[in-house]
Amino acid sequence: MMNNQPVLEHPAWLVGVGGSPYTRKLRSALRFRRIPYHFVVSGSKEASLLPDRPLPLLPYLVLPGQDGEPSTVLSDTTPIIDHLEERVRPRRLRPADPALRLFDLLFEDYGDEWLSKCMFHYRWANAPDTRKASSYIPYGVNIQLTPQEGQQFEALFAQRQISRIGVVGSNATTAPIIEASWHRWLQLFDRHIQNTPYVLGARPGAGDFACYGQMTQLVITDPTPGRVALKESPRAYAWTERLEDVSGLEVSDTDWLDIANPPDTLKDLLRELGRAYAPFMLGNAAAVAQGADKVECEVDGKPWVQEPFVYPAKCLRWLREAYRALPVEAKNKVDNLLSGTGCERLFDE
Repeated sequence: MMNNQPVLEHPAWLVGVGGSPYTRKLRSALRFRRIPYHFVVSGSKEASLLPDRPLPLLPYLVLPGQDGEPSTVLSDTTPIIDHLEERVRPRRLRPADPALRLFDLLFEDYGDEWLSKCMFHYRWANAPDTRKASSYIPYGVNIQLTPQEGQQFEALFAQRQISRIGVVGSNATTAPIIEASWHRWLQLFDRHIQNTPYVLGARPGAGDFACYGQMTQLVITDPTPGRVALKESPRAYAWTERLEDVSGLEVSDTDWLDIANPPDTLKDLLRELGRAYAPFMLGNAAAVAQGADKVECEVDGKPWVQEPFVYPAKCLRWLREAYRALPVEAKNKVDNLLSGTGCERLFDE
């Protein structure tokens, strides 16, 4: 049976690019789980020999069949992680405790859907960050571009990314909210990892890798948010570097924190999610459901306006489905910890 298989008998293929936060998220998660894989650069000759992805997303994962040849193709990092949780048993990312598992999903979504806003905003709304990213990313796709080809690619890539700012939510109204949230996250995260080295204990979960993926760019790569990070939390810089490869970390199921007695700093992190991420997710989902052409809500007590985005609405639905599936005892634990954080509104349907 697939869910009894302890390991992959043959290496998978991870197709992506190094400049993609989601590629970094999944690549590091595979390393931690000690799942064998070949990393393949998207757009390369090697990638063209693999089955195509079902969705136009990076990264995607090609799993081998019993003969070791490419077989199943998976897109979207969260479903990929969940598929591997079922197929590969050792060193799972999701906690066995259902209440903790819900919190892991929540922090994963925060990294994917809110810290990504911070990353995109800083990178494509600040000229120095835009220049740096657009100058090197083309060569990450094709290292043999001529300088002229690189410059052409750079201009087109920057233009395309800047055109997407409205969908991601970066504009003159939202910029101060996004930047303030980045400062606060660093301060709160710094205090939390003094208590426990990862979000939910002494071992990383999917939530850690989601935050890490965005933070590779925010903390290490891009100059403007990187300066903020070094000022607010050099510890976060070190944490991000460490999570690049934690395959040597030995873990057990006792390494997760006790959800009935968590450190106060975990509730502080949840309050931050409730302050910015949760009101956006709710406002966006309402706009999508109503077919509105604009999200208009309050985030951190201030006006938030952007184009509706279907994918975060789907993510909220997934979170609610996971919450509804919780056993009563686990749901009570979740409700107790979420109470007063603002995140409880995510599950109030």
